[in-house]
Amino acid sequence: MLIYCVEDNEDIRKTILYALKMADYECEGFADGESFFAGLMNRKPDLILLDLMLPGKDGISILQTLRSETNAQDVPVIITTAKNTEFDKVLGLDTGADDYLVKPFGMMELLSRIKAVLRRTKMPRADFLCNGEISMSISRHLVKASDKNIELTLKEFELLRVFLENMNRVYSRDQLMNLVWGESYVGESRTVDVHIGTLRTKLGDAGRAIKTVRGVGYIMEEIK
Repeated sequence: MLIYCVEDNEDIRKTILYALKMADYECEGFADGESFFAGLMNRKPDLILLDLMLPGKDGISILQTLRSETNAQDVPVIITTAKNTEFDKVLGLDTGADDYLVKPFGMMELLSRIKAVLRRTKMPRADFLCNGEISMSISRHLVKASDKNIELTLKEFELLRVFLENMNRVYSRDQLMNLVWGESYVGESRTVDVHIGTLRTKLGDAGRAIKTVRGVGYIMEEIK
């Protein structure tokens, strides 16, 4: 299990790498985006720890490139940063991070977060999902409804994926937030409502399959 740590503070980087090695992870550290992408060309990691405030290309820019232009689009990313505003957390998670950990943090918490993210992302999942006129190719990051390509944000895509993989199951807002935004997200449940509203609109008539369960949350009903 290989973990890359992108962190410009040498002391923090060394501490994290030491903790990872003591937990029997293979790991490698990088001080900036340039060296990280060079390492990525040589070997694809199983998980990436990414600081936001870096020399040169910042962490958000690195994450955007990682999710759109590399062969590591599916590699889970945990942001590790001192930036602790709700805006920063939402930006990081919506850009494609799987979890967000604010400094200072303990190594035991970091290792626990790593295990949780790996459990969540390494479960085998079907590549092609469908419900009536809605179809999704996970590997191609492609969604269609009524034979039309639908452009979704990363979080909208993950929300739809959860529903398609678990049709006829009711999810609370908190459950959806944990599954899609990560357990560290501290925003309001209104975020889920807004994203689901947008998702329904983009899916058109097929979006009616996503039902509101009053006082509980949401369900995607199977389209017969």
